[in-house]
Amino acid sequence: MKLPIYQVDAFTDQLFKGNYAAVVPVSQAISPELMQQIATENNLSETAFILKLAEDHYQIRWFSPVTEIDFCGHATLAAAFVLFSQTDSTELKFSTLAVGDLMVSKQKDNWIQMDFPKRLASAVDAPEALLTGLSITPTFVLRSAQAYFAVYDNEQQVKQLCTVSSELKKLAPYDVVATAAGTDYDFVSRYFWPANGGDEDPVTGSIHAGLVPYWADRLGKSQLMAYQASARGGVLRCELKSDRVQVSGQARLYLKGEIYLP
Repeated sequence: MKLPIYQVDAFTDQLFKGNYAAVVPVSQAISPELMQQIATENNLSETAFILKLAEDHYQIRWFSPVTEIDFCGHATLAAAFVLFSQTDSTELKFSTLAVGDLMVSKQKDNWIQMDFPKRLASAVDAPEALLTGLSITPTFVLRSAQAYFAVYDNEQQVKQLCTVSSELKKLAPYDVVATAAGTDYDFVSRYFWPANGGDEDPVTGSIHAGLVPYWADRLGKSQLMAYQASARGGVLRCELKSDRVQVSGQARLYLKGEIYLP
């Protein structure tokens, strides 16, 4: 059996920037065990598997090299980018196991807009593993269903931050996002996920479902430009709309190939 595979750099208009994801379209369901094996072999931040359910409607599942992920923005963007390149459609629906249906649309400027559920973060006491796992103590700490939010006073603290992955791994199943108001962008962030995938994720679309409501409230505006300050970097155009968060990005195709399975 052969499966097509695409590798896409998401949340960027340049190759070798943004976050890399593999996209594997399947014509029939394959086992979670096989999906995990493929994702582990790919060894990218995520591999998205998409199964067509109806016209412009797909099931999507996301796997890191170590586990299935409940919610992944950049691999959804990558999957939509691949599908939009093969059709005249400008709207897609992705059905997920954990976060409902995600609507994705191709904008006139070729940015791809994803519609996410709002995932609010609430103030919590900082666990010891968080404080020992971060080289700079955050000003305050919140937590969403996905991650601890380490909020800092300025962008430089986020960029200079070092982590101890063995400590942050103790926070499982939660990841960690460090964030601050930006200078060239409304806010910046970095995302660390040693319990679920790797030391640092280059660009994390899903966490903006929580970051955008937080910074919209702090900054008093609903439309925000965000920058994820990893080594590869990524730009996200965001808007808070009631109980939804719209996150938009660009993407570039890196490779297309085939997976050969027994």
